[in-house]
Amino acid sequence: MVAIPVIGSLIAPVFKRPDPVWRPVGNIDSFKVGQFVKVMFEDDSPLPWAGVTAETAAWLRRDDEENFTVFSVNCAHLGCPVRWVPGAKLFMCPCHGGVYYEDGSVAAGPPPRGLYKYPVRTSKGQVEILTSPIPITTV
Repeated sequence: MVAIPVIGSLIAPVFKRPDPVWRPVGNIDSFKVGQFVKVMFEDDSPLPWAGVTAETAAWLRRDDEENFTVFSVNCAHLGCPVRWVPGAKLFMCPCHGGVYYEDGSVAAGPPPRGLYKYPVRTSKGQVEILTSPIPITTV
C-alpha cells in the first residue's frame, strides 16, 4: 500500500501532456519572404536526461511582411524528418516515399494526412511557435 503513491509519482509524468509553450525561433528580419528555413527549438516535453535529443525542428516560411507559416519537420506517417526541396517546391520524406506540397498537404506516398501546422505569432521582434507534442499516425 505504501508503494502505490511512490510508483504513481514515478509513472505520472509519462502520461501527463505538457502545456503548449511559445518558443522563439528567430528575429523577424532574419527570414526572407517566400523562403522555407529550418528552425530549431527545444522539444515541448524534454526529459531531464534527453540531452541533444530535446532539440527538434520545424520548417518556417515568411509568407509576407507580417505572416508566417510553420510546419513540423516530422512526416505524418511515421515521424521521419522531411526535407524541403526548393527546386521541386516539395517536402520529401526519405524513409517511405511521403511527399507533401508547399502548403503541407499530401502529394504522394503513405502519409494519411498533411504535415502538422504549428500556430505562429510575432512578439517583440521575434517569431514564436506554439509548441506541443506532434501527432503521428502509424499505419
